[in-house]
Amino acid sequence: MLSRLEVEVDSESDDRGLLGVGPDVPAGALVMRTMVRLALANADDAALGDLVRWADEHSPVNDAVRRAVPVDLAIEFG
Repeated sequence: MLSRLEVEVDSESDDRGLLGVGPDVPAGALVMRTMVRLALANADDAALGDLVRWADEHSPVNDAVRRAVPVDLAIEFG
């Protein structure tokens, strides 16, 4: 039985990028971190680590952050 599941996501960014202060400062996150804390009865740490790594590798959010994803911008007026 899963007795603990906590997921904390954190990032660091440079607010100058949001303000357009410098062309060399990106508007988005510079680094992201995910901390997972979990406990499952009768499971060893290696198995739990494998489970978390599998989930991380198959996360659509993490996938979009890790690779360049083409973004289309459409603007409609009226």
